[in-house]
Order: sequence, then C-alpha cells, then structure tokens
Amino acid sequence: MAASPGRTVLVTGANRGIGLEFARQYAADGWTVIACCRKPQLADALRGLVGEVDVLPLDLQEETQIRSLATTLKGRSIDLLINNAGLYGNQEHFGTTDTANWLNLFQVNCIAPLHLIERLLPNLTAAKQPKAISISTGMASIGDGPAGGSYAYRTSKTALNMAMANAAADLRGKLILAVLSPGWVQTDMGGAHAPVKVQDSVAGMRKVIAGLAATDSGKFFNYDGRVLPW
Repeated sequence: MAASPGRTVLVTGANRGIGLEFARQYAADGWTVIACCRKPQLADALRGLVGEVDVLPLDLQEETQIRSLATTLKGRSIDLLINNAGLYGNQEHFGTTDTANWLNLFQVNCIAPLHLIERLLPNLTAAKQPKAISISTGMASIGDGPAGGSYAYRTSKTALNMAMANAAADLRGKLILAVLSPGWVQTDMGGAHAPVKVQDSVAGMRKVIAGLAATDSGKFFNYDGRVLPW
C-alpha cells in the first residue's frame, strides 16, 4: 500500500499478535502509530518497530486508564482507531462457566472498546474520514451456527458486535464503524496450527478498512472482505 503521510492510527493490544502486526504494517506505510498496551516497558518487539510509533500504556480492565489516555491525546487527530485488544479467558464448557471470568471478558471485549470510542470521539471527528474498527471473531456469529463451548468469549464478542452496530447508528454521518473477524490466525491465542498467517490476516483487514464507505458502517466483515452473518 502507498505511504500515508500525516495519518494516525491508534491500535490497542499492540504488543503482540494481530495488534503488533497492525502497528508494524501501518508504521511501514508511513502512518503515525499510537500503540497501546498494558506494559509498554516490556513491549520490546513493539518498541523495535521501524517508523513513527508512540507507545502508551492502556489496560482495558481499568476505566481510569481509558480516561487518562483520552486526556493524554486531547487535541490530537486520529484517523483510525483499531480496537484490537481482547481476552479469550478460560476454556468454558457447559456446566463449568464462571461469573468472574465472564464479567472480566465483557469488560475487556465489549464495554471498554465502546468506551474508547466515546472518549476518543473528539479525536476521531477531527480527522477528515475517520473510522473505528473493532476486532471480533467468527465465533461470535449466531448466523453461522455456534458449535458450543467458550461461553464467555463467544458472548462477549457477540455483545461487541451489537454495541458497534448500535454505535454505528448513533454516529452515522460522523464516522464509519465496522466489526472485523481476523480469521483463525497463527497467534498465541490461535495457536501454531491455525490456517491463516498473521501477516495475511492483517493485510486483508487493512484492505477491507481502506475500502470502507459510509454505507458499510455497522457491518461485520471477514478479513477477506466477505460480509459475515450476525
């Protein structure tokens, strides 16, 4: 992709996996990257990226850190927000679900991404064609037919889908919101035997993001551009 001087992307969960690859690819293409992670002091791979990369602390389990980030970035235009950070939590099967795990995943996977958009809305609307993207999963699709298990993770991501579809309706005309599934990716979460390489997943999602129009706001896409059923 061509370089994009003057454009800024904020990526959460940028210290590894999909988030790190988003940061790497956008920085390589000339974007300014605001890379957020829980422990910047330990994010050696992130700090080693080539390009303009600002590494900032953000723990989505802490509401105060979302507010602090917004204060730090006050007055700074953001063209693209990528809500990538998320938790898988414990492997839950019917009969073994845990309330504390479930609530924690809802906080990180659903509530915090919406709060980030709320807090950073002035930064986004200061850009010419702002977009806010949230990384979901095909496991959240009811239309594709749930296969059982992973109750907390699946439902937290399904709730994320609804939150973003609803926000797209509220913010129509102000910015484009979309939800993307990265596929089953070779990351710490996806495992080494996943069929999709992280570089290919992110490259595909970036192509989808670049092509999003106002009429796409509120939709759910696969990394290869297919529209997914809710």
